[in-house]
Amino acid sequence: MSDPRPGRRARLVNELANRDLGALVVTHPPSVRWLTGYVGSNGVAVVGRTGTALLTDFRYETSARAQVDDGCRVVIRTVDLMGGVPEIANELGEGGRVGLEAQHLSMAQGQKLQAGLSAAGVEGTGVTGVVEELRMVKDPAEVALIRESARITDAALERVVAGGLVGRTEREVAWDLRVAMHELGAEGPSFDTIVAAGAAGASPHAVPGDRVISEGTLVVIDMGCVHEGYCSDMTRTFATGTPPQQLGRAYEVCAAAQLAALEACRPGIGRGALDAVARDIITDAGFGPAFGHSLGHGVGLEIHEAPRLARDAEGELRPGMIVTIEPGIYLEGLGGVRIEDLVVVTGDGCEILSGFPKDPRAAG
Repeated sequence: MSDPRPGRRARLVNELANRDLGALVVTHPPSVRWLTGYVGSNGVAVVGRTGTALLTDFRYETSARAQVDDGCRVVIRTVDLMGGVPEIANELGEGGRVGLEAQHLSMAQGQKLQAGLSAAGVEGTGVTGVVEELRMVKDPAEVALIRESARITDAALERVVAGGLVGRTEREVAWDLRVAMHELGAEGPSFDTIVAAGAAGASPHAVPGDRVISEGTLVVIDMGCVHEGYCSDMTRTFATGTPPQQLGRAYEVCAAAQLAALEACRPGIGRGALDAVARDIITDAGFGPAFGHSLGHGVGLEIHEAPRLARDAEGELRPGMIVTIEPGIYLEGLGGVRIEDLVVVTGDGCEILSGFPKDPRAAG
């Protein structure tokens, strides 16, 4: 598989031309990595009409040169990393306007860059979402890495639930899931694993505690890992015996809503319209107020990235986008249900990357 980074930068340069920009200063670490391959903690990429440069400091000189491709120049700054940006942006942008990532710069950083660019005779302007818009559509290399991340997540969950959930604490199960992901090759979790039993399941982002998982309830497990920088995300809700009738009904409705959204997920569908597919089913069943979050989100180098699948989301799905489909129903004082798959949009539908069964009785 050929190196995708030059093509990514070429797409960005085309977008800069559409926006009448000569260069873009990229400070958001996932976007710096996507464009250059650099994974250190102190780096700025400048992408312009005549090339790309990565600015970093002496601590990362060896690793940066090994990580970037031949089309990216490495510039080592001994002090004041941002101080070197105006000259390079002016050079690579051929004097054209320079875009600054407004959503990722502090006010102090932005003011300093604006002053430096002004002194160099270049206009700096704040922009938002330029690289994020390009990152929404994954190339084959990214899809392969996310598919492997999802496979590791599946295998870790299978290993842990095979030992049973009843009688164990939420925290113990969450830790075992993290260990299993590590042993199966993950770099780490993509977010703090959620294990929420009984009434705790009514909190979408519950923190695992010392609650002992009992029989006759539901247990929500939301987990994911990082593989070569790329994230996965999956939620399964397990029944430990027969749950209360209302929770059982909530599971049936949530499962139906999730299935309908998966069947509707295809190129051209509006992101808000896809949210409505699942939300209308849940609302019609009387659980509307209990589904308070959006249907899903993009996943890639970040666990939450564009595109959003929400009631107010604009735009349509396109082939290559990777999103979660995760409706939920949360009943305060009783428990909750969330069922989440990670999917890649294909030419005529979607491919589900999450392979663990959605049978609530799947826990040993």
